Amino acid sequence: MYWEWPVFFTYEHLYDIGISIGILLVFLLLRKIFSKYVFNLLLKVSKKAPSEFFSYVFLSFEKPLQWLFIIIGINIAARYFPYFDHRNLLFINIVKASFIFLISWGLFNLSSASSLVFKRINEKSNIEIDKILIPFLSKTVRFIIIAISFSVIIQVFGYEISGLVAGLGLGGLAFSLAAKDALANLFGGVVIITEKPFSIGDWIKTPSVEGTVEDITFRSTKVRTFAQALVTVPNATLANESITNWSEMGKRQITFNLSVTHDTSKEQMGKIVSEIRSLLENHPAIHPETIFVTFDQYMENGLGIFLYFFTKTTDWGEFLKVKEEINFKIMEILENEDVLFAVQSRRVYVDKQTRIDSILKQEG
Repeated sequence: MYWEWPVFFTYEHLYDIGISIGILLVFLLLRKIFSKYVFNLLLKVSKKAPSEFFSYVFLSFEKPLQWLFIIIGINIAARYFPYFDHRNLLFINIVKASFIFLISWGLFNLSSASSLVFKRINEKSNIEIDKILIPFLSKTVRFIIIAISFSVIIQVFGYEISGLVAGLGLGGLAFSLAAKDALANLFGGVVIITEKPFSIGDWIKTPSVEGTVEDITFRSTKVRTFAQALVTVPNATLANESITNWSEMGKRQITFNLSVTHDTSKEQMGKIVSEIRSLLENHPAIHPETIFVTFDQYMENGLGIFLYFFTKTTDWGEFLKVKEEINFKIMEILENEDVLFAVQSRRVYVDKQTRIDSILKQEG
């Protein structure tokens, strides 16, 4: 008994299979060398350039270039593999489509750097691009890249894009009904961008949500609440709601009533009102335009002083610090004048005879 190779499996075929596998391994090795040494060297050189754009280009095409070695290796290895026809039309189309896909992949990654391009335009020219428009434009560029790549790839496989568009036209009514909400959200996003009620990073309040705007897409706007939850609001909903943009405040309001006891004299009250008004007018964090400090009303439990003024800062944390500082200063003014805060209280008057009858009833 002895072993015989099948007729279809000869030593020549074995040699060709070995060459094919060897070529594939060589390209896998080249891929590893490129990613570990060559790419890092190119990245270091690009960082020395005056612009960051070249670094973005290399980082965007890093993964596509690594896969390029594998596709080239498979393409060359297939020429030596004995049981495969590398001239097969389907295989050739797949290789072509792979190259197109890798280029599109790199451009898709690079399109995120379009925000960098728009920022440079803002810095170097007089063209002002709103922050909220930058990510929207970036997503538009990505969508265009995907659409063009898809149309080119299907044409590589012999499909006519005009036929596909005609087919979509036949089902246009059904498609438009299904996409009604998506289109409403898209137009809502356009309204938000054109009217600019807020920008990225602004603190807004609507009937739906209150928080900081993080991102806007074709479909929705993402808002980070103060509880650190991320709320996604459809653009159609947001565009039809009243929006309060707290970040657009030029100043922040403080108003309250201060009550002092009834035994406060006229001179003391006048001095207190005058000193509090002077405090606010000379405080560096208080807006000087609108300051009201008046003896406002007689209250059941004391005498009311009305305060109405604004802080220069709109930041919530700084606003609270200024408010606290003003409150401490007011306490000092009252202490210096020996005036006490009025405490909410209630006096109950009881008839003398009724009181006597109640005591006798309890003793009896």
